[in-house]
Amino acid sequence: MTTSSASKKGLLLVLAAALLLSIGGLCVKMIPWQPLSINAFRSIISVGILLVFAKATHNRCKLTPGVLIGALGVCGATTLYTVSTKLTTAGNAVLLQFTAPMFVILFMWLVFREKPNRLDVGACLLIFGGVLCFFLDSLGSGRFVGDVLAVASGACYSWVFMLNKLPGGNPVWATILGQLMGVGIGLPSLVQETQFDGTSLFYGVLLGVFQLGLAYVCLTTGIRYVKPITASLVTGIEPVLNPILVALVVGEVLTPLALLGGAIVFISVMVYNMLNLRLEKQRAAVPTQEPGLPSRKE
Repeated sequence: MTTSSASKKGLLLVLAAALLLSIGGLCVKMIPWQPLSINAFRSIISVGILLVFAKATHNRCKLTPGVLIGALGVCGATTLYTVSTKLTTAGNAVLLQFTAPMFVILFMWLVFREKPNRLDVGACLLIFGGVLCFFLDSLGSGRFVGDVLAVASGACYSWVFMLNKLPGGNPVWATILGQLMGVGIGLPSLVQETQFDGTSLFYGVLLGVFQLGLAYVCLTTGIRYVKPITASLVTGIEPVLNPILVALVVGEVLTPLALLGGAIVFISVMVYNMLNLRLEKQRAAVPTQEPGLPSRKE
């Protein structure tokens, strides 16, 4: 497989993951359980799917620092997102989680010493401005804690895109172990639930099979072929579709200030992505000098 075809495959897989992830807000809102119960239920199903995938691809588990760190990131992302969706609007939760690209840039700089350029810094400042709109909107509305947890979820989610860069990293097993942690955290709450009606089980299975299981199969495969920041930005379709689905089915809408913040975050990330791709094409178009040959003077 050529580099170009591998990159396209990776982008398509990450895009498929984003489409599957976008049903999360609707499903969580439709289940009348505690958020930790919902996360435990969907994670049990998802772990089964990921174990089958690991066996089919002959991917053996090796406990390394990278796998354990990645597992904590996955656990934090999935658990905090579910809790925040119950404590704030689904639109707030997913749009604030979409601050993940900002955290990818930050952690790539602090941990992996990949210094951000001016475009990276500019994107971070704009995204921060959008997030500030959410917090101004949530003050006094009872959604502040949910919004804080959503941003924390975004910080954890950023590590999902860097699973391959961690020492001894294995995205599939980091995801499996991270989701097992989520099961352990939520299982005491799940066994106390009493409303196991058809609607709750239907949306719970949708979450486990599609929104978490198959989505992470696509995501953990796709990030092998694309850069962390690129992968995190391609998932930008999720914060658009997620609140739309919730608005259509549940009738939950964002306030004007939250819409402004969401627009700033989303547009900033999309513009950043387009400008970054343009810069990469320009760099690729510049011919490289073969080693050992003198440069030609014009």
